[in-house]
Amino acid sequence: MRIRVECGAAKSADGPLRFVLGDFTIEVDDLLDRWYGDDADYFRVRGGDGHLYVLKHLRNGDAWELTSFTRHGSRGTSVGTRTPRVLH
Repeated sequence: MRIRVECGAAKSADGPLRFVLGDFTIEVDDLLDRWYGDDADYFRVRGGDGHLYVLKHLRNGDAWELTSFTRHGSRGTSVGTRTPRVLH
């Protein structure tokens, strides 16, 4: 999902300060993680609403996308199981 992002003076190098998602402007409270791909930079942030977001900055074209959302208090999903699963 394309989003509009405001960054600090050094553009995406400082990370996002706030972003617009639909009708809502979400302030970034914490930059939790960042990593770099071949053609994009990724930022895991905690919004002022308490939710977690992963924002993707595409270097070519200077575009931003929301790539992941985790609701505050969500338990997420578990990859492991208690017993082995047999698939036929």
